[in-house]
Amino acid sequence: MDDMKELARLVSGLKEQIDACTRCGMCLSVCPVFTETGREPDVARGKLAVLDGLIQKLFKNPKGVSDRLSRCVLCGTCAFNCPGNVNILEIFIKVRVIISGFIRLPWYKKVIFRWLLASPGIFNFLVKRLRPIQKIFIKPASHYIGTSCARFFSPILKQRHFIPLAPTSFHELTPSIDTQPGTSGIKVAFFPGCIVDNFFPHVAISALSVFKHHKVGVFLPEGLGCCGIPALTEGDRITFKRLMHVNLEKLDASEFDILITPCATCTYTIKKLWPLFITDEMEKIKHRVNKLSSITMDINEFLVKHIGFQSNKSSSHTSNIISYHDPCHLKKSLNVSLEPRIVLQANPKYTFKEMKDADLCCGMGGSFNLTNYEISACIGERKRMNILHSGCDVLATGCPACMIHISDTLSKAGDKIKVKHTIEIYSESLK
Repeated sequence: MDDMKELARLVSGLKEQIDACTRCGMCLSVCPVFTETGREPDVARGKLAVLDGLIQKLFKNPKGVSDRLSRCVLCGTCAFNCPGNVNILEIFIKVRVIISGFIRLPWYKKVIFRWLLASPGIFNFLVKRLRPIQKIFIKPASHYIGTSCARFFSPILKQRHFIPLAPTSFHELTPSIDTQPGTSGIKVAFFPGCIVDNFFPHVAISALSVFKHHKVGVFLPEGLGCCGIPALTEGDRITFKRLMHVNLEKLDASEFDILITPCATCTYTIKKLWPLFITDEMEKIKHRVNKLSSITMDINEFLVKHIGFQSNKSSSHTSNIISYHDPCHLKKSLNVSLEPRIVLQANPKYTFKEMKDADLCCGMGGSFNLTNYEISACIGERKRMNILHSGCDVLATGCPACMIHISDTLSKAGDKIKVKHTIEIYSESLK
């Protein structure tokens, strides 16, 4: 009981933020998880009520509280639509860190995060060894979409159709770059992110070709690590801090104007979460983190605001239909929505068509997809129906994690719709 009192004391530091929620219920109408389950504890209002009860010492089981909080895709839809502007996403991530520090991570998560993810060299070495043997355990599912499925029963892979590891990672194809700006006068640091690096290296290659076309200098240091979001959402602040230090050290090796990522979640993490989790003992890097976060930008936003091209209206006569899915972190946390659409419409080979509820969460949610796949798949099915109704041949988005989950959903249904990153579509128009 004394332990729960201590936990209540720690969470009470967020009481002012939690009490800002008026329990109006607006989140019930927009939460993708609640839409599927109809359970009050699965919506923001219910979770905040649980935290209030924790502060009042009404609970005896911290793991039970943790389990309730984990049934969340962390899409930020509740915060985006909250009339009281309660930063619910920030509260939930902070509480996950507090509870994880209190009940301690299970051993296997410590191995995954603190030994594997926190060490880019070890991580890349193991992934490289896994690439050639993955064919033993998987088989093609959809050649059209590029998905695979488990060859044998797997408690993790289950009925998923997933994107396999690319034959060669981006960092093996392009270990490092340091070029000076051309006529653009701009030099960017490029942060590809783990998923692009290992599953979609062609997205990073497309980005580099776009930079080259627009005479943008590029700095890509060797040995970049994960942005840290997988560890942080599991409450592992130790790994998160280590990765901040690793990446800062690598990025400090050159001067640049803007840090660019093709991953909505990496952009959100570096821009919003890195500064949020700077603690007193990290005062030495506070200035560097704040400076980096202030110049971090999604690649679509960069192209529109700094390169300044316009949509190509001549695309309206083409028969190739393309639609766009808004990644949650990009639109709801960073307010980047118009720019990807402008980028897509710059390619005259496609006619852009808006889908219904383009900003509806796809259901990925990182580790949520692993622990709550049935709910994740149901949310994905709602997204799939909107994609189909748009009549598109290609579905574009700005988040590689969304690409993985949407590919799963379309592939399982046997749909013939390509899933591509916006930067791939724009790069095609330059050839």
